[in-house]
Amino acid sequence: MSETITAPALTAKDFATDQEVRWCPGCGDYSILAQVQKIMPTLGIPRENIAIISGIGCSSRFPYYMNTYGMHSIHGRATAVASGLKASRPDLSVWIVTGDGDSLSIGGNHTIHLLRRNFDVNILLFNNQIYGLTKGQYSPTSEMNKITKSTPMGSIDHPFNPGALALGADATFVARTMDRDPKHMQAMLLRTNQHKGASFLEIYQNCNIFNDGAFEIFTEKGTKAAETLFLEQGKPLIFGAAADKGIKLDGFKPVVIDLNNGYSADDCWVHDEADIYKAQILTRIFDDPRTEAHLPRPFGVFYQTSRPCYEEVMAAQIQEAQSRKPADLDKLLRGNEVWTIS
Repeated sequence: MSETITAPALTAKDFATDQEVRWCPGCGDYSILAQVQKIMPTLGIPRENIAIISGIGCSSRFPYYMNTYGMHSIHGRATAVASGLKASRPDLSVWIVTGDGDSLSIGGNHTIHLLRRNFDVNILLFNNQIYGLTKGQYSPTSEMNKITKSTPMGSIDHPFNPGALALGADATFVARTMDRDPKHMQAMLLRTNQHKGASFLEIYQNCNIFNDGAFEIFTEKGTKAAETLFLEQGKPLIFGAAADKGIKLDGFKPVVIDLNNGYSADDCWVHDEADIYKAQILTRIFDDPRTEAHLPRPFGVFYQTSRPCYEEVMAAQIQEAQSRKPADLDKLLRGNEVWTIS
């Protein structure tokens, strides 16, 4: 009689390696690592079927600390390496860990093309609005007038908006979370994994050495409720410590309404993750110094849709080609552009 052997359930500790975690004390990366290790056992995926690919930067140390397969690749090219891996091994769960400099500067071209191709991979973009590993230069997401070692008179670059960029590249899943909200981050990591297609999760991550407090207004107890808007599918956009503020659309312009003063939840904008047009408005909710409006920063899933994954379409195309008669190489090389000269 054969005996069925049940593998023991994995825990977060099973996904930790024996490597010393070498980030600056207090870095937001520690929280992100902890949340990823916590959710991994719940996915039901064997560790040998998970691959974590990174580029260059503080965040790119991640594969060393995850007891899975992984690769610490080169600057900006984690998305290219991950694309090749997913194309050749579509059965693997592939995660890309990158930073705002790694993926939006030298790697920006690779990032947008991975998103439009829609490989079934998970992108975790750690956004700290600074170059941390190279000691504090301004990054593609640094705000204008940012004083850094490379911009002593203030940055004159207009910053990238990662969520808006991802939508512009036709990403099929775009979301945002933060390092200091573990429960929300875990929920977003699970949603990221559940999506079939290229998932883009921006994570606000505090660099306490070179850009400390960049997102403090969204994470600190005294300001968080008034400054953050947590998106939930099918729910009205309501925020505030007493849940007494809402967002409604005035044409295409989001405005804050007071639910204690003539308005109710029925007047609020109801979130729909499938609405690409409203998703673009949500990703662009940042304070505009040219107006008096003050809007909370949205967190959650902005947009989600379904589209064929690149690796599946590629596999189907290869299978179709193999089912045909042997190709005529000479004819292929000649192509259709053939002229007869008399």
